[in-house]
Parts: sequence; structure tokens; C-alpha cells
Amino acid sequence: MKKIIFLVAILIAMISCQSKGDARKPVKQVTVEQNLTEMQKNLSKYVTVKLTADVNKLTDNERKMLPLLIQAANIMNDLFWYESYGDKEALLNSIHDADTKRFVEINYGPWDRLNGNKSFMSEFSDKPLGANYYPKDMTKEEFEASEFDLKGSIYTFVRRNDAGKLYAIPYHKQFAKELKIVSDLLKKASTYADNAGLKKYLELRSQALLDDEYQASDLAWMDMKTNTLDIVIGPIETYEDHIYGNKASHEGYVLIKDQEWSAKLAKFSAYLPELQRDLPVDAAYKTETPGTDSDLNAYDVVFYAGDCNSGSKTIAINLPNDEEVQLAKGTRRLQLKNAMKAKFDKILVPISEVLIDESQRKHITFDAFFANTMFHEVAHGLGVKNTINGKGTVRTALKEHSSGLEEGKADILGLYMIQQLVNKGELKEDFKDNMVTFLAGIFRSVRFGASSAHGKANMIRFNFFKEKGAFTRNEDGTFKVNFEKMEVAMEELSRLILTLQGNGDYDGVAKLVAEMGIISPELQTDLDRLGAASIPVDVVFEQGTKVLGL
Repeated sequence: MKKIIFLVAILIAMISCQSKGDARKPVKQVTVEQNLTEMQKNLSKYVTVKLTADVNKLTDNERKMLPLLIQAANIMNDLFWYESYGDKEALLNSIHDADTKRFVEINYGPWDRLNGNKSFMSEFSDKPLGANYYPKDMTKEEFEASEFDLKGSIYTFVRRNDAGKLYAIPYHKQFAKELKIVSDLLKKASTYADNAGLKKYLELRSQALLDDEYQASDLAWMDMKTNTLDIVIGPIETYEDHIYGNKASHEGYVLIKDQEWSAKLAKFSAYLPELQRDLPVDAAYKTETPGTDSDLNAYDVVFYAGDCNSGSKTIAINLPNDEEVQLAKGTRRLQLKNAMKAKFDKILVPISEVLIDESQRKHITFDAFFANTMFHEVAHGLGVKNTINGKGTVRTALKEHSSGLEEGKADILGLYMIQQLVNKGELKEDFKDNMVTFLAGIFRSVRFGASSAHGKANMIRFNFFKEKGAFTRNEDGTFKVNFEKMEVAMEELSRLILTLQGNGDYDGVAKLVAEMGIISPELQTDLDRLGAASIPVDVVFEQGTKVLGL
């Protein structure tokens, strides 16, 4: 394993990662050694990054809190293992090859998250669509015909009783022992909280984990404004459920706010209502008023656990997901600056040196990457959360396609928002930077594979842009943005997605995914060149109290 990490580090060190305006040397096309095993090649898709931050700026009480928050978050790993696979210890104990065991740990199971959840162990078939949330033999027809308590809850497992009938087990009962420990850790951490908002949130979140009633703690989390430490913890995202996109997965982030960067971002949420009114879609699809209590902040993330630590890693957070909280207070958008910078330096810049036209590589900048990522999160607040024709929420109407389409909406509307704010003079960006960096970002995210909501969204956007002539592919296999056509394509794709969401058009979204959520043979050939150049697909973390020097 050390040999592979060393090899990847050497190869990455050969790639130029200089900032805009510097002369960049072309990436040397280095192929992976032929004598690597298949599992070593799998591991080489990831590059290790240390998650560090300046803890010296923390108060004594904050330094006491931080290890408790990390302990609490770490328990989310075991809960997500159960949700994703089942018996973690039995699986790991059955594996004797160290490389295979490490790859299983990265994926929280024997399925490669960067390769469509295909099995990489001969003993297993491909991953069940419902992970471990539902019985393996359950069909959609059976579920929809059944009636039982808590059937629609996002915080339950579905199981069979002795008679074969379906029933639900709440998370707080399935994980009672583990969640009591987490609850106690959060309570203890709250005793060191000098910030009143953080103290209230930790106390409420501590209770929510014991009864699956999260709204009060979500509201308290939205009210926090001045805290330096933060923790996102509990069952949150629904990406792991590929049957209905309904079951929430446990995860944890521990964060330290970058006060200086956060101050730069503070003003943008105020523009949401105006941007909502200007969306390129009929008025019926923008009747909701986004909350303006949302805030944008930059953080150094010091610990990932559970869902967010599996496969491709999140570099920004937009929460809470509760539609009622969003309409009342908006959301908080957390930009994970240190993780974002690592991906830009180690992945995005090397990709651009292989796949972006040489004349446009000057437009690949960290500021554009940061803005694209930030406004992706802001754009989750635009559009509608409820269908316009009585089909309920967009999430329930679009079922398993809701997450993928929502990510696609946020990506394209994020770029649209930057365009609008640049036009208004509120952002001093060169929008060409954002468009070229956006295209390079598509190549980065498409490599996450079809099992990822972000990956599907990027495939749809790439194919849509290609169809509209937003970019061209040169004979040497590099891509060049047509700036005028990309702006037109942005508006057309924004209109399409917002309409599909507002109509709750499940069949329309399914058709879009089937036709455009695919990687063409030509694109796969181009992506294979990135692998041949030993450019990693994503990151894994060296993290924890020892890394932080605590």
C-alpha cells in the first residue's frame, strides 16, 4: 500500500499545478506500471491528503471540544457501514489481502463507487439498489402495495417479519447503543461551548439522535452565526438509496470556520430572491421565495465520516434538506476550502493539462473553481421544492431520480448565478474563467461514475452541452469552450431542469437520464487518458486528532 501511495505521489508531483498566469508545462503522459495488480490500480485512483487546520487559533474550550466532536463523528462510520453493506467486521475479517481490505474500507463495502457500484470481489454480485435499507428480495411493486407504520419515513429500515410482511425499524432503535454514545459525546461537548448558538444546537442534536426528530436541531443549526467550531452529524443525504432516493444515511463532518474567507462570502444570500425572479423559466416555476437567512461560510474540514467519506468526497455542503426549514430559513452553504484546494491542485489542474485546449488553460483558476462550487450550493435554494401540480414535493415525485436532477440543477444554476452577478457588477470574475473551469470540472466529476448523483448530473450536462455546441473537441483530444453557445446552453438546460422539477415529471426525468446520463465511447476514451496519465480520481484522508496535533 505504501508503495502505491509513493508511486502516485511521484506521478502527481510531475504535474504542474501552478496558478493562473504562470507558464504551465504539458503533462507528461505516464502510464501505470504493467506489473501493478488490479487492486493496486484501484487504489491508485485515490490520492491521500492530510486534513489539517490551524488549531492554535482555537480557545482552550474549543480545543477540548474538538476531540469529542471527532469521536462522535467517527461513530457515523459504523452506522453507515451497516446502511451500505451490513456486517462490517465479518466482511473485513474474511479478507486477507491488505490492498483489497483497504479498497473495501474506502468503499464501505465490496463495490467500487467510482465504477458504477460494480463488485470488485468475486464472492459478490453488483450492489443491491436499496443497499441495506430494504430486504434484498423486495420489489418496488411489493413495497408500494404494502401498508405499515413509518413506511414513508427517511429514518427507518424496511425489514420482513416472520410472516414475510414488511415493517419498519426506526434508526434510533436499530442503533440505540451507538447513538446513546454519540448523544452523550455531544452533550459533553456542549458543556465546553462558549457560543450560545453552538451550545443550543449540540444539546438539541444530542436529543434528536435518540428519537429521529431533527427539525428543531436543524432550525437551531440555521440560527448559529458566530461559532468557530461546527459539526454536521446524523442521517442526512439520501444518495445511497437507489430504489427511491428516500432513506437518509449517517455521516459526520467536523469543521473549523475560516472567519476571513467567510466574511468575503457573507453578502451573496441577499441576492437569492432577485435571482429567483430572474430565472429563465415561466413564472409558475418560481413562485416560492427562497429564505434569505441563509449564510455562506468557508471552513477547513478536519474530519469526514460515514456517507460523506465514501468514494468521492464532498467539498461543499448545503443543508438542511428539510423543505420546511429551507422555506422558512433557507440553508447554510459551507465551502470546505482545504479539501477543495487539494482537489483543485491534485486533480483539476492536471485534468486541464490533458483535456483542455492549450489556449484556454489560463482560464483554469482556483477562484473560479471556488465560485462554481460555492454557487452550486447557493443554487439549491432556487426553483421550487414543491411541484406546481399537486404531486407533492419534488423529492417524492421524482423518487430515485430526485438527487441526480437536483445536483444537475444546482450545477447549472450556480453557473447562471455567477453570470448574472458578474453582469450586475457584484462579482469581479472573468466569466470565461468560470466556464472553462466548469468544463474541466465536468471531466473531474464524471469520473465519479454512474452510481453517483453528481456523476449522473455531469454526464447529462456534458451530453447536453455537446449537443448544443457549447464546446468542441479538437483533433488532439482537447476540448475548447465556445463561450457564446455555452451561455445559451446554460439557459436552455436551466429551463429544462426547472420545468421537470416543477412538473414532478418522473417519466421525463427518467427519459433524460436514459438518453443523456451516459458516458459515450469517445468520452470514455478521453477519460481513460486521465487514468493513463496517473491522475487520481479522488482523495482519501489522513485525519483525526493526531494529524491535528491534539
